[in-house]
Amino acid sequence: MYSAILGRQRHVFGDLKTLLAQATPLRSGDLLAGVAAPSNEARVAAQFALADVPLRRFLEEQVVPYETDAVTRLIIDTHDATAFAPLSHLTVGGFRDFLLSDAAAPEVLTALAPGITPEMAAAVAKISRLLDLMVIAAKCRVTTRFRTTVGLPGRLSTRLQPNHPTDDPRGIAASILDGLLLGSGDAVIGINPATDSPQRTHTLLSLLDELRQRLEIPVQSCVLSHVTTTLDLIRQGSPVDLVFQSIGGTEATNRSFGVDLPMLSEARDAALSLHRGGEHVMYFETGQGSALSANAHHGVDQQTLEARAYAVARHFKPFLVNTVVGFIGPEYLFDGKQISRAGLEDHFCGKLLGLPMGCDVCYTNHAEADQDDMDTLLTLLVTAGVNFIMGVPGADDIMLGYQSTSFHDALAMRELLGRRPAPEFEAWLAAQGLTDGDGRIRPLGLPERLRRLLPAA
Repeated sequence: MYSAILGRQRHVFGDLKTLLAQATPLRSGDLLAGVAAPSNEARVAAQFALADVPLRRFLEEQVVPYETDAVTRLIIDTHDATAFAPLSHLTVGGFRDFLLSDAAAPEVLTALAPGITPEMAAAVAKISRLLDLMVIAAKCRVTTRFRTTVGLPGRLSTRLQPNHPTDDPRGIAASILDGLLLGSGDAVIGINPATDSPQRTHTLLSLLDELRQRLEIPVQSCVLSHVTTTLDLIRQGSPVDLVFQSIGGTEATNRSFGVDLPMLSEARDAALSLHRGGEHVMYFETGQGSALSANAHHGVDQQTLEARAYAVARHFKPFLVNTVVGFIGPEYLFDGKQISRAGLEDHFCGKLLGLPMGCDVCYTNHAEADQDDMDTLLTLLVTAGVNFIMGVPGADDIMLGYQSTSFHDALAMRELLGRRPAPEFEAWLAAQGLTDGDGRIRPLGLPERLRRLLPAA
């Protein structure tokens, strides 16, 4: 039992799960789940009580039972006690103070990451202001490499997302050409297929690989089909660079996605056997609210469950992870304020746990949000050192039907905040004549070798 006195009233929280939920800043998903604090006063009291909880308590009391949940077992069984030792004497509040101090240098945070559990990271996020989340995340450096190197200091990468409602190759090629001319794609060229057809996925994979080789672009590609589809295509010899899968923070959530931990392990081993890049061959997407939407939340708040999804991702050494922050809808993140808070929380927790975090800065058209809200969140995330964002033609995904960030948004962030693309991709852009003398992406025309892209498709 946990408690805090606020004014003349003592607030009591029966277990760690309840305390974490009631300490969470207000969001519609927790109200829908019936786990949110009953009042602002109760929320503040929960935050006071949470700040006094020793970090070691999170190793002793589980929010989802160890006996019934594979994600909990993964968190506990793979915990690095040696990495945790320097933190073992701290409370949640003391941990926050340490993270904000000069002692928490980038190399120190890298060494500590294996000892931090998702619940510890989520707890610190709940008692932090947005600036705290940004300052700490900016000190967490996570770099991965396939054909490009993503996450280096001073860099901002993008996923070029050329989705098409009928998977038409010419439409996809036109979007890819648009993105390449504007410096997008150094994280991945990733297509959400309109169907999960193995033949369609193979066709798109082959298109992307042919394009990459013909134009000699140092990028990696991914068709975001279900992991079982991709696994079968690897066995058949399809040109798979990265294996994609949506994941969640409980075993039941992952089951709702049609996956489990052994399946993800098998897919990673299969991708590694192709020897197309280094050890980072997985691409995961997450999002607050997915467990609740699958009725797989076990009464745990959505931000804590999102952090638990990062434990799944961390286990498989991914090349990219991104939270699709406002995609599920206002039932889970009601407005621009809630979306912005969630995006910064997710980036913070992922980076603290040692993940190469990106963010799909997005919203659905029935949310109480607009592109101004996304501009704000985008600027905050890039300032906080986000590894990559999305590049969608016109910021409007015409296949998935939601609003994201455009190629021009990435250019604005790179120019405004002094960020550059991945070094390998930056060199390719310069060789194509797509940058000016200062390295800024300024295409003066369409290079001949890119002009041949559309007919070839």
